[in-house]
Amino acid sequence: MGKSASGRGGLIQWLGIAFVILVLDQLSKAAILVYYHPGESTYLTEWLNLVRVHNTGAAFSFLAGAGGWQRWFFVSIGVAATAFMVYLIRSQPAQKLFCLALACVMGGAIGNVIDRLIHGYVVDMVDFHIGNWHFPAFNLADSAITLGVVLLLLDELLRVRRSRA
Repeated sequence: MGKSASGRGGLIQWLGIAFVILVLDQLSKAAILVYYHPGESTYLTEWLNLVRVHNTGAAFSFLAGAGGWQRWFFVSIGVAATAFMVYLIRSQPAQKLFCLALACVMGGAIGNVIDRLIHGYVVDMVDFHIGNWHFPAFNLADSAITLGVVLLLLDELLRVRRSRA
């Protein structure tokens, strides 16, 4: 009883974190869609703008010009990845850093899947730049995914270090 009950409780905790990320992501995207036209931007600092960008591709606009099929491809990947992450969290409830990392990735992935389903593209809004060089625009979901990947790498490094001790 203890293991399965704690597994469910742990799953709810991590799904809750993913849900908070998802809600914040969707609220930020809704605000951009209401207050900005495509391509419109606001100068915030010498290195940061708020901008409305529609990305039909994946990271760094990968496959953006592929003709439309990529929308369903990326939705399918997002759904499959989410199911796999739920399985991993349920199977490793004691691995807190690992589960937090997966919750971050999951919340971001679901946020971008929702965009693809509703709009056919992902809404991006953060524009870092140095002079005329601009990093590809991104959103809160992308930031959560990136944080999750960094936490996964840290978890693995710590796991390897513990196994050598």
